[in-house]
Amino acid sequence: MTLRVAVQMDPMETINVAGDSTFAIMLGAQPRGHQLYHYQAGDLCYRDGRVVVPARPVSVQRVDGDHFQFGDWVELDLAEDVDVVLMRQDPPFDLAYITATHLLERIQHRTLVVNDPASVRNAPEKVFVLDFAQFMPPTMITRRLEDARAFHAKHGEVVVKPLYGNAGSAVFHVGRNDANLAALTELFGQVWREPFMVQAFIPDVSKGDKRIVLVDGKVAGAINRLPKAGEIRSNLAAGGRADATDLTPREREICDALGPELAKRGLLFVGIDVIAGYLTEINVTSPTGIVAIDRFNGTDTPALIWDTIEAKVAARG
Repeated sequence: MTLRVAVQMDPMETINVAGDSTFAIMLGAQPRGHQLYHYQAGDLCYRDGRVVVPARPVSVQRVDGDHFQFGDWVELDLAEDVDVVLMRQDPPFDLAYITATHLLERIQHRTLVVNDPASVRNAPEKVFVLDFAQFMPPTMITRRLEDARAFHAKHGEVVVKPLYGNAGSAVFHVGRNDANLAALTELFGQVWREPFMVQAFIPDVSKGDKRIVLVDGKVAGAINRLPKAGEIRSNLAAGGRADATDLTPREREICDALGPELAKRGLLFVGIDVIAGYLTEINVTSPTGIVAIDRFNGTDTPALIWDTIEAKVAARG
């Protein structure tokens, strides 16, 4: 089966060919004969009952500085001209992102969108995870300083982070005798209209933050991300490093609980974060980590993703 695949992502020029998950998925598509097109979310257009976008055919290779080649511009009708849309632009998860999910939802009757746009819209990383609160550390979502102070007093050390942030940005550790909570609450209120998240600090974060990738609800692999010295953030984008790892019984329990719900919602490619047995996030917008996972484990996650996509397209008839 050969597919026409439109990849909604960030500019090709910005891609880190050594570690980018979207690039790895694109590389995995080419030996199967799939035709790739590249476009950016901001170019989506609803016109005359159709969702169209200017796009370019693209071929890729793992050569830094010479990693892609574009063909001539074409206008794609995303319901007619392609079989699959990969929604892979990076967050922030803002109104622009939400609008893109609304537009892509209008083509789902004809075109497979990965991940399902309605489910992405309804499953922001730090909110969807609340459905599985039994696996989480103590967590609060609030805008009120009084709430944050009471939570801090109860748990001693906390982490404060924006509800719709990404890549570890604006994540703060507030220690037992730290007097910065009021200032942080004020700052978050000025920068974001949304509430923020406060979680009990997990000291074992120094031993790593495990990223587990699930494909169609099944575990594909995991890496343990370790923060650099003086940091609590283990995100690779924040300077963390990846190590090989296996899943603990607790982590398998978490995956077994999440897997069926992810598959049911059409969340085909998901990355969850677990620290010391506590589930902290469910990443559905543009999860990463498969390059490191495959390097350590000798696996081929892009092949698994394409096997799943091809089976879903074939099942549509």
